[in-house]
Amino acid sequence: MSDASIKEAIRDKYGQAAWRAGDGCCGTSIGTGPISANLYSDQETSALPEAAVAVSLGCGNPTALAELKPGETVLDLGSGGGIDVLLSARRVGPTGKAYGLDMTDEMLALARENQRKAGVENVEFLKGEIEAIPLPDNSVDVIISNCVINLSGDKDAVLREAFRVLKPGGRFAVSDVVTRGSVPEALRRDMLLWVGCIAGALDEDDYRAKLSAAGFEAITVEPTRVYRVEDAREFLTGKGVDVNAIAALVDGKFMSAFIRASKPRATESESCTPACCS
Repeated sequence: MSDASIKEAIRDKYGQAAWRAGDGCCGTSIGTGPISANLYSDQETSALPEAAVAVSLGCGNPTALAELKPGETVLDLGSGGGIDVLLSARRVGPTGKAYGLDMTDEMLALARENQRKAGVENVEFLKGEIEAIPLPDNSVDVIISNCVINLSGDKDAVLREAFRVLKPGGRFAVSDVVTRGSVPEALRRDMLLWVGCIAGALDEDDYRAKLSAAGFEAITVEPTRVYRVEDAREFLTGKGVDVNAIAALVDGKFMSAFIRASKPRATESESCTPACCS
């Protein structure tokens, strides 16, 4: 599948999800599958618009793990209906700022309506692609994302852009789907379809290597939810897969993970202006 067809499939999938949530026809059923269920506490979602919760299609809760601080600037890559942006805005407070970046017009419209309903002012939703972030260099303290980077056909470009817009010492703190160990390609595709990934997830070691190549340091991959083949039995059986025969090949090899990394801090010579160094 080409990059263009991947993006078109993503736009169609998430555009339809936004329309269903905005129309109110699906309640909270959109984000309650085996991957997206039970990611947020009632305390977190109680003050959010129903549509923001309903269209939560992620695989983790990066805002709970990113250790956001008051006054920080946060960017959510692939912000969807805005749930993680609105939660981040709460955590960074009125002196901070939360950006959401999405390429789908329907999701952006839904997110802005959710922002209006929530009465949150320190939020801005931007249209664009995560491979070309429309923000200046060194402008963000923290980048979060929720099961979106795995959808990109050019993950190296995404990570280079994340590194570019982060301030020195800035933090990369995303939830994403990763794989562990080798899996036959046909079974890998079937499992990723079940998870909801259109493009495909990286092996955890490949993810670390790509982050390092982009310039990041202090890289960790922490599994947060391991997917079992039994959970996918009905889906795989419907695709003609003999689940009992393939269980040992795929069980426990697909997982949501919290991935942390940081941009190196500027050295004294890099951060010093001519005036202060003279």
